Amino acid sequence: MIEQMHIKELDKSWKERVFIYRYETSFYYDLSEAWQDDSQFCFCLNKRAFEKPVIKQFEGSLFSEWLIEPVAFGAFEDETLLGVIGLGLEDWNKRLRIAELWVDEPFRHQGVGKALIAKAMHYARFKNLRALVLETQSCNEPAIRFYLACGFRFIGLDSTHYSNTDILDREVRLEMGLNLPNLELNEEQGT
Repeated sequence: MIEQMHIKELDKSWKERVFIYRYETSFYYDLSEAWQDDSQFCFCLNKRAFEKPVIKQFEGSLFSEWLIEPVAFGAFEDETLLGVIGLGLEDWNKRLRIAELWVDEPFRHQGVGKALIAKAMHYARFKNLRALVLETQSCNEPAIRFYLACGFRFIGLDSTHYSNTDILDREVRLEMGLNLPNLELNEEQGT
């Protein structure tokens, strides 16, 4: 159990550190019934069970070159790293993109991820941004469930982001977003 967690900004020396993202999932969201005609585009994401649980693993790092004004925060207990969140501005539309969210496996389901999301929300408000956005995959049902519990909602998808067989691979890029309240009030007050 985590007793004393603190979050601090990480400097660029963390750029070289590689994080192993690993998760196990029993469900995926199947993009089915996608069709279009000259008056509409329709699709449906149906939650389906894998025949057996699937383990996914990939690497990631902080401060990616494609991010605008990247910033990262780490959650610690004493000197033990519990998790990190990497963020970047989408300055043209006043959104903050969560590019990385990693929680070390022994510390999952203990509030670390929610604390890092709360830090991202605070940072976005500080920067006077209107929303948080992120990418996840249709097969990462644990992450989808987590983001929904944090107030995010589905805002879009890309069925050919990773390969030409994303739908068959059951790994469609999903975009999720969280609108931040009171931005209009801040703009009117000039703060």
